[in-house]
Parts: sequence; structure tokens; C-alpha cells
Amino acid sequence: MPADTPDTTAAALDDRAPDYRATVFLPETDFPMRAGLPQREPGWLERWERLDVYDRLRTDAAGRPPFILHDGPPYANGHLHIGHALNKVLKDFIVRSQQMMGRDARYVPGWDCHGLPIEWKIEEQYRAAGRDKDAVDVVEFRQECRRFAEGWVDVQREEFKRLGITGKWDDPYLTMDYHAEAVIAAEFMKLLMNGSLYQGSKPVMWSPVEQTALAEAEVEYHDHTSHTIWVGFPVVAQHDFAQLDGCLRSDLLGAQVVIWTTTPWTIPQNRAVAYGPGIAYGLYQVAEAPEGSMARPGGLYLLADRLADETFRAAKLEPGMVRRLRDVPADELASLVLAHPYRGIEGGSGEWDADIPLLPGDHVTEDAGTGFVHTAPSHGDDDYQLGLRHGLKMTHNVLPDGSYRADLPVFGGQAILTAEGKEGPANVSNIKALAAQGALLAKGKLKHSYPHSWRSKAPLIYRNTPQWFAAIDKPLADGMGEQGDTIRARALASIDRLVQWTPPSGRNRIFSMVEGRPDWVLSRQRAWGVPLTCFTRKGGRPDDADFLLRDETVNARILEAFEKDGADAWYRDGFKETVLARIVNPDDYDQVMDVLDVWFDSGSTHAFVLRDRPDGASDGIADLYLEGTDQHRGWFQSSLLQACATRGRAPYRGVLTHGFTLDEKGMKMSKSLGNTVAPQEVIDQYGADILRLWVAQSDYTADLRIGKEILKGTADAYRRLRNTMRFMLGALDGFSDAERIALADMPELDRWVLHRLAELDARVRDGYAAYDFQGVFRALFDFATVDLSAFYFDIRKDALYCDGPDSPRRRAARTVLDALFHRLTLWLAPILPFTTEDVWLSRFPSETDSVHLHDFPETADDWFDDQLAAKWEAIRRARRVVTAALELRRADKTIGASLEAAPVVHVEDAGLLKALKSVDFADVIITSDVVLTGDPAPGEAFRLPEVPGIGVVFETAEGQKCQRCWKILPDVGSHDHPATCERCDAVLDAAGV
Repeated sequence: MPADTPDTTAAALDDRAPDYRATVFLPETDFPMRAGLPQREPGWLERWERLDVYDRLRTDAAGRPPFILHDGPPYANGHLHIGHALNKVLKDFIVRSQQMMGRDARYVPGWDCHGLPIEWKIEEQYRAAGRDKDAVDVVEFRQECRRFAEGWVDVQREEFKRLGITGKWDDPYLTMDYHAEAVIAAEFMKLLMNGSLYQGSKPVMWSPVEQTALAEAEVEYHDHTSHTIWVGFPVVAQHDFAQLDGCLRSDLLGAQVVIWTTTPWTIPQNRAVAYGPGIAYGLYQVAEAPEGSMARPGGLYLLADRLADETFRAAKLEPGMVRRLRDVPADELASLVLAHPYRGIEGGSGEWDADIPLLPGDHVTEDAGTGFVHTAPSHGDDDYQLGLRHGLKMTHNVLPDGSYRADLPVFGGQAILTAEGKEGPANVSNIKALAAQGALLAKGKLKHSYPHSWRSKAPLIYRNTPQWFAAIDKPLADGMGEQGDTIRARALASIDRLVQWTPPSGRNRIFSMVEGRPDWVLSRQRAWGVPLTCFTRKGGRPDDADFLLRDETVNARILEAFEKDGADAWYRDGFKETVLARIVNPDDYDQVMDVLDVWFDSGSTHAFVLRDRPDGASDGIADLYLEGTDQHRGWFQSSLLQACATRGRAPYRGVLTHGFTLDEKGMKMSKSLGNTVAPQEVIDQYGADILRLWVAQSDYTADLRIGKEILKGTADAYRRLRNTMRFMLGALDGFSDAERIALADMPELDRWVLHRLAELDARVRDGYAAYDFQGVFRALFDFATVDLSAFYFDIRKDALYCDGPDSPRRRAARTVLDALFHRLTLWLAPILPFTTEDVWLSRFPSETDSVHLHDFPETADDWFDDQLAAKWEAIRRARRVVTAALELRRADKTIGASLEAAPVVHVEDAGLLKALKSVDFADVIITSDVVLTGDPAPGEAFRLPEVPGIGVVFETAEGQKCQRCWKILPDVGSHDHPATCERCDAVLDAAGV
């Protein structure tokens, strides 16, 4: 530094210079830097309730196009988990944003209140108290279930409200409300009347622990270790097989057709063996068998060729101990008659003496096993379908508690699964019996995915039981066939033609499920639910035309009773006699006492919420259903099938699905692993807005991770955003309409910000409309932290703090800040309702106003200026080079602040040079001065490879430091006010200082 250059470092400032700090317009706001969300959020909730914000919005929105997000009912039986929070927060984003974009966005929360989980809890209480459920009057038991559900509805309602969820909380829908129960029954009786309902006996997923049938949506899959057995069915006869070489084949008599199964307990129910017509089979003979092998030396075995080696390895046979004798074609297999392995078993009493046919089955593959499939029509859907085609008899050997009937020979009374869901003796008993019969070729264990009850977590079995079904392929003559004549056809047409799926992959998922699903099992053998309100003729058969009583007057009486007293009326003494009186003889009919599948309850909610409520949909169709991806087989599907059966189409126009919540390592959350994250814990530590922000920052279409480190990152992003809002509040202190300045009078930089706001307005609206909350927040966050805090605010602080109140530049900045405030606060309100309320009221204190009573502001067309935007994009690129050069000088302590610099910027591009000279580039780069030149940059000039054509040569600013604005300028010290520059001197003069 030359000797005659004034020392302008902070340490050498003249201590005798006047203190001008009081004359600088520093930001002033009471908005706290620390949010204190856990402590302050409850106050905002009380305020919204006091102001009746939700109902005021309904009044104010009268006449607007409605938007209805129909709430998928959570189950009322426990505290909320993080998945509940994710789901409800996503719904809230949508409801709030649609409202603020000009819709009448109604949201009626609801609860699923019937079903086994609640009934199970009451039974647990009974068992703990030594009470017998069967000794309790069913109505009394149901009322205990109702009280249990009511208690959890109240708990969950407060937990949901604490998340900041807006909705009609004082009047939610409950599937156990009397009107809801009446409508559910009415929807069921539409199936009764249109012919969809039938009683059938077929295998269904059955829980021996809970002693009821389960729908697929009530099943979850866990690892389970099963017994595996290879069993030989001896060939005892051959018929209708063509002669080969003039003689009949006889070498198969006595050979064993080998099957493989993981359910030894189903062997007593075997009625056939299936083979694959396209599979290559062979006849194999065991030459020798080592000790420990259950194979018989000389024994003949029929197997699929591709699976033979694996089977013999399981039987502990080495290569060379078995030889293949010949091919066995499919037509020869079809000619074989087998014996059951238990034929002739001691104590069998002839139970298994019938012949066992060998039948072709398309479901038989070479993926695993032996190529032959043991077929028990009462215990598997493929088996059942094969049995239907070939007239196989169903068995009824397994009781509701998962044990064999007491009079079953050999195995009577043995449990397959115990009351606790543990393995009973049935599997091992069958394995021992097969070994004793010489039918067991090999055995082992297999760990595999196996169906379990999602309530009791106990394994399930397939069990043949009489159940009530909705036929989804039966033509319906109901006059609602625009989308098809069957439930399945209507559902598939709705999926393709009437519903928008978000993400689009949801369409394929549910389409394939509906395309291949069986008839809907409607009945459950429980007490807490809406009964199947129908009567059957005593002594009749299910296929009789008059087996079911179909009478509109009876139906009307049932509904009248349900509206008055709820579904409990069905269970009161004399109900059958009352509703059937003077129509039919009550003694001729039985009253069905099963209850409806709870998925039918929730699938019917469109009828009593969308159709019947004054805040429902005029056409009974929701704009959106939103749940987790598992609901393609759950609520989305049950609602679809139910509505297609009763109104001819899907009850929704759009379906959005989200993923599941995982811990930070991507592991499924589990109490046993100790990796769960409870919503209340997050709220207690950070506040609900942080939890909501985590949702907004995540890609909800995939599984979402959450944990301590992730939440810390979310909280940091929140703090950065909050600081942006706080700066705006402070900088707008005292702003009024009189200070506004017209767009045409604004500097380019401020007009560029308005252009960016116009761009963002389109991005935000499109993002909210597409449910792209991650995109919306990312756009707003980047704008706030990069475009504003790190660029616009950084540049305009000098004008805001040091220009005079009447300065056009300061007025322009404050006018732009006002536009920024309104848009950022309102755009963020759906995501951060508590924080934006705090921000709004900090600027506009009111006893009656709320940020949530406002819509997104409209954007003026003249804010768009693409030419200006392109120019400022080039200016910002040039700025990056200068700021990077100055940062190096700050790092090596050459300067302490950028205002100490006056760099020389060499610009090769003439157009860019002209653009830089047309603005106050020193202000843009926050230096006291700058030299712009088109001369070639010297070799020592700083460059950025990604911004070619610009070189920066560092120079220090000439002059002294203004004690008011801190710029170093040559004129400092030459004005009336000591140690000020020309600008600051004029401001002080105008202020009368």
C-alpha cells in the first residue's frame, strides 16, 4: 500500500468521528429469531379455533368450484405413528393449497371404528378379568367396543389437530355413527337386490387365533419357517391309455408320484394331484439308498425332469444311486389313478380309501417342488379352482380354532395352530404318519414369506368355510352399465378412463390386482361391525332362487331401525319378527349374524360422506383419495369395487399414493428394533412445522426416511428460511402504500425480482396443482436463500439501510419487499401454517385476521420480462467471478470486507460489458468501486473455468471509509458531516441532523 494512501482499516478509524448508527435504517421487528415452535404452536391452534377459520372459509368460499379430498379413515385404536402424520400432512398441503388457489376445499376427517382390532382389545380385557365373552350379551359387548373406539377417536383427533391439520374436526365422520351404519347396510342391501350377493363355500384366508376370515388387505407377510415334505402317492391303476408297440405299459403300477408341500397338515384333505401338461416328466428308479435316506432301493418315482436332481438330493441320494428309466408323456399321466398315502392306515376307518385322480393344471410349474402339486380343494385357491373344474369334493376337517374335527380318524382334535398362534402338533403328526406309511421320501425346513394377520401377527391358513361373497363377474341389470355390466368391468374401465393416478404407476398396480382378484369375501364371524342385513330361507340351498329374502319393505324397516338405534338393533330380541311381520312368516327364515368386512364399511364412506353430507360433493364423487401404496389392495380397491357395484363407477377422480416411512438407514420401523419415530416426540423437540417441512422436503412417491440427523437438517433449512422472513419483516418496518413506486420507475434489479416472482407464481401454482410439494418447497427455498438472501438482499441492504426515505431506489426495494412478503408468506402457508401465521401477524396484527383466510396473490402480467431476466442472468455469472476473486483476498486477510476492494474486471464479450456498464456493478458486487474494461485480462487475473471470458484483477478502494455506509470513497471527509460520503451527507441533511 502506498505511504500516502489513507489507512481505512477498521482498527485505524478515527475514534473521534461522529457515531451515525442511529441514522441508519436498520431492520426492526419483534419477530423472534428463535421460533420456539413446541411452546408457541398450541397458541396458534387455539386462535384458529377461536376464529373458526375452517367454517369462515366455507362461508367466504361459497360459489367457488369445490375441491373435495375424501379422507381415508384411520383406525381408532391407538396413538398416531409417523405414517399417520405423513398421510395427514400431505392431505393438509393439498386442502390448504387448493383453497388458496381459489377453490372451496372441504375436508371432513373420518375414522374406521368397527372390526377385529377393537373387538380383540375388548376380548383381551375380558380375558384379563376372567370374563367369558360368550356369556356377555352381544349388544353390551358392542357398546363396550363403541366406547373404546370413541375414546381413541378423541385422542387421535387432538393428535391430528396438533399437526396443524385443518378440517371439520367438530363434525367428523365415523363408520359407527347411526346414519353411517344405516347407509353401510343400505349399500350392502343393494348387492342383495341386484344379485351380486351369494353364499359360497370356498377356501379363504383364515385366522385360527381370531377365528375369522380375513381379506387380502388384512394380511401381511413375514418370514416363517415351515416344514417341507416330499410325499409319494402310489400309482394303483391305469386306464384309457393307448397301446404302445402292441402292449399296455405296466411299469408305472406301484411307482410313486412325488409331491412337495410346505403344509403337511393339508395331506388329510388331499383329493387329487395336479401335473403340468407342458412339463417333461420321467420315471426314475433308486438303485441304492444310503443309511438315513427314506428312499426305497428299487423304488420307482415319477418326477419332473428339471426337479428330479433337487428332489433326490433332499432324499440324501448321491449321483449314480438313481437312474432315469424313460419319459412319461402327459397323456400317460392322465391315465393314472393314485392312492392316498393314508389308504389303509391303522385307525383310518376308510377315510382315505377313495382313488386320487392325476389332473392337468395350468398352475403347475417347474420353479420349485417336484412338478406335481398336492391338491386340497378346501385349502387353496388354485386347488379350489381345479376342484370346481373336475368335481372334487370339498372337505370340512378344520374347525374355526385351527384344529381338526374331533371325529377325524388318526388326527382328530389336533391343532394346526394354537390359540396363541404357535404351531400345533398337526404338522409333525402327519409327517410321522407318512413316514410310517412308507410314503415320506424326504423332509426339511424352509424359511419363506408367509401370510400373517396384521392384527394378531399370527400365521394364517386357507380354510374352507361358508362365507358371503360379492360376485364381481356377474352381469348386473341395474341400469348403470355405462362403464360395463359387471363389477370387475366397471372397475377396470374406471381405472383406465375416469381416474388420474399419481404417480402414474399406481394405475398398473391396481389394474393388475382388480383384473386377477377373486370374488369379494364380505362376511366376518365377529360381533363388532355392521351385520349382513339379510335373511335366508330355512332348509334352502344357496343356489335356490328364493334362498335370500329380497323385499324392499323389509329393507326399509331395517334402515329405519338403524337410523334410530344403530346396527345394535339387529341384535336385539324380536328384531327379526318385527321387520318380517306381515311380509313373510319369520319362522321360515334365519337371520344372518355375520358382520361385514370392515373394508366394505370404509369402501362405503363415499355414500354417507360425499353423497349425504351438506359439505359433500354434489355428484357424490371425490376429487382425490390419498393413502399409502398398500391401499391399492385396501381402501382404494374396496371403495372402487363397492361404488362400481352400487353406483356404476369409481367414487373418485384422482388417487394419490405415498410410500412408507423408514429409519435413516432405510430399515422398516419396528418397536422391537427401537427405531420408531413418534410424531409427538418430533413435535415436542422441534415443533409440528418441522415435521411438516420434513414431509415437504421428501419425495413422498417413494419410501421416506426419517431420524435424528435428517430432522436436524430439516431444522437447519427451516432456520435459514425463517431468517429470510425475519429480514423482510424488519426491512418493511413502517412501510405504507404511499411509499410504493411504479414498476416503470424501478431499477432493473428490482424489476428482475418481480420477474422472478412472476415465474415462481406459475411454478408454485402448477406444483401445488400437481401435488409436487417437494418441487414447490425446493423452488421457494432456493429462491429465498439464493436469489434473495445471497443476492438481492445482500445488494439492497446498502440502499435499505443508508439511502434516504424518499430515495427511489429504497422505495423500489421496499415495494418489492412488500410483494415478496405477501407471496412467500402465503405460498408457504400450506406447508408451514404455524410459522406463516406468526409472520403474517407480526406485520399485520389483528384479532380477527389469519394468513389462512387469504388466497395466493395474483401476479401482474407486466412483471414478466424475459429479456431483462436473460440480461441479469449474465450479470450474475459475471458477479460470481468477482466474488470468488474477492473471497480469496478475504481468506488471505488482504481485506476484511468486500467494500475495501475496487477490482478491475476484464470482459471479452462486448454485449456483456455493455450490460455491466448499464447497471451500478459496484453495488451488485458490493465493492466501493469497480473498473470495467474490454481490454484483454493480464495473466495474473483471476478466472473461473465455468465462466469464460472474464478476468478479475484485485485493487483496493481509494479514499476513506464513510462512517455511515462504510464505503471507501475519495470524497469522504469533504462534506459538512464529518467522515461521510456524498450520499450519506445528503441523507443527514434531509433528516435535519
